[in-house]
Amino acid sequence: MKQNEGTIDRIIRFILGLILIYIGFSMQFDTVGIILTVIGIVLIFTAATGFCALYTLLKISTK
Repeated sequence: MKQNEGTIDRIIRFILGLILIYIGFSMQFDTVGIILTVIGIVLIFTAATGFCALYTLLKISTK
């Protein structure tokens, strides 16, 4: 996997991921809370790896 996310993009994804996980946990795991938590986990994972599959499909690179 070739990195296609820049530093600022990764920082924003990480912070947004933490916020979504926090909101998801505070909703006590109702359906919307679970969805927000999963999205937050995906954002943190993509921030950690520097690779976004959607960027690859759309031929976008912020790096």
